Amino acid sequence: MVESDDEAVKRNIPANSVGWKSYDDALQRHAIVGSQAYWHVIWAKRFKAAAATVPLGDRNPEDVKQFLTSLLGNPQITIWQIEQASEALRILYQEVIAAPWARPWPARLPANPTAKKKAPPVATPKEEPLLLRLRTEIRVRHYSPKTERAYVGWALRFLEFRRVHESEQPAAELVREFLEQLATVHLVSASTQNQALNALVFFLERAAGITIGEIGEFPRAQRPRRLPVILSTAEVRNLLDAMSGVCALMAELLYGAGLRLAECASLRVRDLDFASSQITVHEGKGRKDRVTVLPQRVRIALERHLERVRAMHEQDTARGFGAVSLPEGVAARSPNAAKEWPWQFVFPAPKLVVADGNGTVLRPHLCETVLQRAVRTAGRRAALARTVGCHTLRHCFATHLLESGHDIRTVQELLGHADVATTMIYTHVLNRPGLEVRSPSDAAG
Repeated sequence: MVESDDEAVKRNIPANSVGWKSYDDALQRHAIVGSQAYWHVIWAKRFKAAAATVPLGDRNPEDVKQFLTSLLGNPQITIWQIEQASEALRILYQEVIAAPWARPWPARLPANPTAKKKAPPVATPKEEPLLLRLRTEIRVRHYSPKTERAYVGWALRFLEFRRVHESEQPAAELVREFLEQLATVHLVSASTQNQALNALVFFLERAAGITIGEIGEFPRAQRPRRLPVILSTAEVRNLLDAMSGVCALMAELLYGAGLRLAECASLRVRDLDFASSQITVHEGKGRKDRVTVLPQRVRIALERHLERVRAMHEQDTARGFGAVSLPEGVAARSPNAAKEWPWQFVFPAPKLVVADGNGTVLRPHLCETVLQRAVRTAGRRAALARTVGCHTLRHCFATHLLESGHDIRTVQELLGHADVATTMIYTHVLNRPGLEVRSPSDAAG
């Protein structure tokens, strides 16, 4: 099921075209956006094409089961894709066509030991306005898309929890029981439980207009006190030498500039200043900007990489594409900036996607999981004794700077920590202020 950019674009009919606008609205109510929304539309249209002469409204449960069974017989289609197709048709028939036979959803896939995830919770028609209001409140405050997806997800889980309990308890009691279940039954981490608490307070007070008040005491997930995994400079070099291609270049920046994974993946051409050997991180964690070092070690490789990226961008533009997503403020002021070279991603994805409800074709940045997988694989290939991830390289950046004598305040600024106490975890050596900052990537030479 691998398609080229041209094939994917040709096959896609924008979700807001005639007959599909309501379906697109239903997907957005379920927080299904971007590439996920694109594939939901594809499955719905494949189902329609399976019997082109029969209107969608005249189909029955047997037609749905036959379609999904045909997918099961295709060795190139995995079980999660079939589940996605079933979910796409469920939303189509329950919320757009409103077929009487679609509630409850009749399509049940055969038991499969590889299918680990149950169907995600969904909102009822009465609850959908609350989710729309939640998204509006989030976007008015310019929260990130990741925050929006997380908050909508917790709202959906809480609404399902409330339906299952069929209780008229006060909101504070329901929230307390929900959080208790997360800690004692699902055994989530402390950060996950805190995120759920923040999401539910925001949802209930901002979207539902309910004053929660005091939630009271509830079992808290324990936050483990762990020191970060730190590699020696030799181990870091072995790890990086075990990587190749674009992922090797990105990993060099994680270590040489102390970037977070998302910051590295979303770098734009305008963020690189080769003359000053600096990288500007725009809207990092906490929506803060900062400046960090551009390691000289990767300068030539990065310049050659940008030449290839520019050639790909020019090809996209010649084909009528060439746009990227823009920050909200920039998109409002200069919508044409989406096709300008300075706003292109330094590490673009290999394929174009239909990225929003308007059917706009964009070139996103490389998926973060690609780099995560590459780092883990390189750690095994380098025979490292400890498990490493992308954030390990950021830990090493901070620790190696301190070991080389840089002041902790300087390291704090380079990392973008709001509080120096966060940076203090890396204090393994005495500080010697006043030294010129040099990337540990260059020092490791």
